[in-house]
Amino acid sequence: MNALKKLFGGNTRQFGMIFALVALIIFFQFATEGRTLTPGNVINLFNGNSYILILAIGMVLVIIAGHIDLSVGSVAAFVGVTVALAIRDWHLPWYAGVLLGLLLGAAIGAWQGWWTAYVGIPAFIVTLAGMLLFRGFNQFVGKSNTIPVPSDFQYLGSGYLPEVGPDTGYNNLTLLMGVAVAVFVIVGELRSRGRAKALGAEVPEMWVTVLKLVLICAAILYATYLFATGRPGTSFPIPGLILAILVLIYGFISSRTILGRHVYAVGGNRHAAELSGVQSKKVNFLVMMNMSILAGLAGMIFVGRSTASGPFDGVGWELDAIAAVFIGGAAVTGGVGTVVGSIIGGLVMAVLNNGLQLLGVGADLTQIIKGLVLLIAVAFDVYNKSQGKRSIIGMLTRNMNRPSGGPSNPIQPDETTSTKEAIAREA
Repeated sequence: MNALKKLFGGNTRQFGMIFALVALIIFFQFATEGRTLTPGNVINLFNGNSYILILAIGMVLVIIAGHIDLSVGSVAAFVGVTVALAIRDWHLPWYAGVLLGLLLGAAIGAWQGWWTAYVGIPAFIVTLAGMLLFRGFNQFVGKSNTIPVPSDFQYLGSGYLPEVGPDTGYNNLTLLMGVAVAVFVIVGELRSRGRAKALGAEVPEMWVTVLKLVLICAAILYATYLFATGRPGTSFPIPGLILAILVLIYGFISSRTILGRHVYAVGGNRHAAELSGVQSKKVNFLVMMNMSILAGLAGMIFVGRSTASGPFDGVGWELDAIAAVFIGGAAVTGGVGTVVGSIIGGLVMAVLNNGLQLLGVGADLTQIIKGLVLLIAVAFDVYNKSQGKRSIIGMLTRNMNRPSGGPSNPIQPDETTSTKEAIAREA
């Protein structure tokens, strides 16, 4: 059983979300008679949810720091309409429009971060005001009209990797990217195993490592096959490529940098973090500014996909992003959460929504089911922890947490403990 625990990793909450995602995919694959895992549906699923997943990356850092951002949908809409107008009226090239949108998002984030970090107004209030403020700006600037964008800009939200090389019946760039990712995973896992062995740390049996790599690479290569075999003109979507790059960047920042550890420390216990030398105001300012930058990027991707900016863009996006983060394992009280977990949570909601649509379930019932999934997932976790019991994820993986030859240990270390200790050592 210890080998199985090492196979799936020590983060049981994240493993539980992966289990839920796989279970949903398998259920809908059978329920929809194979329509879930078709190239066209998988491509549409990523295209239709990439902007929400990008918002979830920023939102998880905000929530880890102990805040909430209700303005992201309105900020995305305002940035989108401003960039669309600038491209149309000022004849900006598409890349200048993207730069303008990112700078505008940074300015909005700095505005909201200043009120939150340095004035001391709770982020909930600041971003609630921002939600109303920037929704009004969106309708005022755009005059409640639909503003089209040129085809170059549309590529940002609806483009695909181009066709290169000989005609193989597949998209060659997608195939190469999938193989490269699989090789990267294999090399990274083997290097980590080698470093652990050199340091004298305990490493899993070789068959565990091989089985883990086989499962991961099989999933990567199957997804590559789906993306590479879509209808002519499609392949791995550009929004998915942007999302993958952001996951790598922010995953590294949150887990491997001092700034990332400081975000966890501030969310876990702000006063203790400050006593350890962490500049909590600076951290809060940066996470709020970063959220608005990613909101601006998400808004531009959506405008590119829909070919125009409209007055109702961004409505409800903040709720989807927050739901993705909490389903992905973040704590309401802050200090806990991961970038990968928020992506998995977003994919759970995306697959659920997509599967219900394929089954012909109405929008009203779909919203009810999504709301219940969010409420039950979080409430069950909170209840079990308050009773000193395992969370729902711990229950799913209780056998993997039981040492061989001894009783199970229900006490799991808090994710923020090691972070705080690391910061204390640095100080």
